[in-house]
Amino acid sequence: MAAQQPRPSATKRAFDEETPLAREIADLTRRRQQLAADALPMPKSTRIFTVANQKGGVGKTTTTVNLAAALARAGARVLVIDLDPQGNASTALGVEHRSETVSVYDVIINDVPVAEAIQKSPEFAALYCVPATIHLAGAEIELVSLVAREQRLRRALDTFLDESPEPFHFVFIDCPPSLGLLTINAFVAAREVLIPIQCEYYALEGLSQLLKNIELIEKHLNPTLSVSTILLTMYDGRTNLANQVAQDVRDHFPSEVLNAVIPRSVRISEAPSYGQTVISYDTNSPGSISYLEAAAEIARRGAPA
Repeated sequence: MAAQQPRPSATKRAFDEETPLAREIADLTRRRQQLAADALPMPKSTRIFTVANQKGGVGKTTTTVNLAAALARAGARVLVIDLDPQGNASTALGVEHRSETVSVYDVIINDVPVAEAIQKSPEFAALYCVPATIHLAGAEIELVSLVAREQRLRRALDTFLDESPEPFHFVFIDCPPSLGLLTINAFVAAREVLIPIQCEYYALEGLSQLLKNIELIEKHLNPTLSVSTILLTMYDGRTNLANQVAQDVRDHFPSEVLNAVIPRSVRISEAPSYGQTVISYDTNSPGSISYLEAAAEIARRGAPA
C-alpha cells in the first residue's frame, strides 16, 4: 500500500496562488510597488480643500487627516485646519489641543495670526495642523456679531500663506457636519470641496442640499469654489449594496469621483486612538494603501481649471 502523501500545511495552502488570501497579498504588493515607483507632481500654487458632508459618520475627519498624511509622506508640505469643535483631526495628528492651547478659535475670533496657532504634527516632517479646542463650540454665536464674519478664516489663511517662508502645497479644512458659520468660513476659505460619501444606504441623502448650499456660497461669497473631488469610503466589495451605491455615485458625478475607494478597515478605525493616522500606524494595510492611492490621484489630477 502506497504511503499517504502529507497534506500541505495551512501556511502553504494560504500562500498558494489560487487562494483569496494569496491574491489579496499579491494585489497589495503590486499596489505598494506602483505607489513607490511614481513621484507625485506638486502644485505650483497652494490647493485649499474643504472636506465636507452634512451627513455625519461618512469618514470626513478620517479622510482629511489620512489624505493630508499621505501627501506629506509623498513630500508635500501640508496644513490641516481643524474647524470641528470635537477636535478629532487634532487628536489623530497628535497635536496639543487642550483648552488653553492657541487654536483656530483664536485665529477666527481674536485675529491671532495662523503662524501663532500652527503646530507641527509628529506624523511627518512636512505635516502641520491648526488645532481646535473646546472654545470653538461657542464660536458660532460669537461670529454673529463680528465684521466680515464669513471671511475671517480666508483672510487669516491667505495672509499666512502669502507670508510663509516655505510654500504649502495643500491645505485641508475639516469642518463640522452642519451648515453654520464655521462651515461657511471653511467654504469661503477654500477653492475646492472634497466630499466623502460612504458606500451605504442613504449615501446620497442630503447631498443635493449640500450641493445647493455650495452653489449659493459660490454665487454670493466665493466665486472660485468648486466641487472637485468625491471619495467613496467604507466600501465593502463583497456586498451588492456597496457596489450599487458606488455605481450610483459614479453615474451622478462621473468626473469628480476618484477611482480609488476606501475600504472598511479596522486599522483605519484604530489609528486615531493612538494619536496617529493609518498612514503611519499601519503603512502596509489595505486602508493605508487606499488613502495613498487617493492622495496620488488628487495630486495627479491637479486643481480644476
